[in-house]
Amino acid sequence: MCRTISELDAAVSDCRACPRLVAWREQVAREKRAAFRDETYWGRPVPGFGPDDARLLIVGLAPAAHGGNRTGRMFTGDRSGDVLYAAMYAVGLASQPTATRRDDGLELLGVRVTAPVHCAPPDNKPLPEERDRCRHWLATELDLLAPTVRAIVVLGGFGWQALLPVLDQAGWAIPRPRPKFGHGVQITLSPKTSNRAPLQLLGCYHVSQRNTSTGLLTPAMLESVLTQAKSTAGLA
Repeated sequence: MCRTISELDAAVSDCRACPRLVAWREQVAREKRAAFRDETYWGRPVPGFGPDDARLLIVGLAPAAHGGNRTGRMFTGDRSGDVLYAAMYAVGLASQPTATRRDDGLELLGVRVTAPVHCAPPDNKPLPEERDRCRHWLATELDLLAPTVRAIVVLGGFGWQALLPVLDQAGWAIPRPRPKFGHGVQITLSPKTSNRAPLQLLGCYHVSQRNTSTGLLTPAMLESVLTQAKSTAGLA
């Protein structure tokens, strides 16, 4: 049982529960992309990133093969991360607008970034059983963050569907029928136990290259959701 976020991050990094994902992430780390051929890839599950007393949690999908799987940090070293961290910096949630490597000095301010699947999947598509096998990590993370977390931004429909049952398991009541994902959707989740506080759940289109290059998600749209989440979470 992980008693701290640091213990959780270390345990996540050693997980080998999904054979297909283990094989893929390690194959990518061996073969590499030409642009990164001189780098040593992380090639392991990627833990969450951010302080252990975060008031805001951002939930994505899974690490990118040549992003998080290369650098060992969520949304670091890929175009999705370029968009996300630039927006976080713009609204005062990050110390700098870029994320290139684990030791680049980036600090998150009151916010933590994680995912329902911690290994890079082929074609960015985890299997349902892989998502479910990884679920306990996210449940533990929520349990450890429960004393402080007050809002969650979910990037994309996959993360939304993956997160709702975890929230239910972790002590928050999910409305019936289950709320549908949508950009800008905001829902208040009531606690089921006395050691939980109400939680604000916000939806945002994923920062994928497809969404940002087509204009489905613009920097202004992303910054708007993050600003709302920041305020809702009680971050100055």
